Amino acid sequence: MKTVFDSVTRDELIGRIRSLDENSRARWGRMNVYQMLKHGRLWEEMMAGRLRCKRVFAGRLFGRLLLKRVLKDDSPLMRKAASSPELLVKETTGDIAAEKAKWIALIQDYAHFSNPGFVHPFFGEMTKEQIGYFAYKHADHHLRQFTS
Repeated sequence: MKTVFDSVTRDELIGRIRSLDENSRARWGRMNVYQMLKHGRLWEEMMAGRLRCKRVFAGRLFGRLLLKRVLKDDSPLMRKAASSPELLVKETTGDIAAEKAKWIALIQDYAHFSNPGFVHPFFGEMTKEQIGYFAYKHADHHLRQFTS
């Protein structure tokens, strides 16, 4: 499976982010390109420990089980999955270039990742290996929305 801890994989994601612009349209989902880019950036900030999200009750019950299912193979994440309220982007317009640059910088930071004891709002505590796989799947999921 692909992981953000691999430099080739990071470069692939960065290239896909760079290919987006104000004319990029979603193939599915409710977010426009600005909202998706900002959501991706906020999500990466959460993974890096710079943004805290509350644990979800259902995640305490089913999170570990679902994480195993999500990471069992390299299939893409399902469409229209729920997100933490802290990661939802309400505003529909903003600086696309700035959000791209911030998200790219956060993806590049995986080369020096250090967030021991990370607790995902739904899945709970995750190992570094799980973080690497899931971070790739999350970015890939949203980039698939806007690129073929």
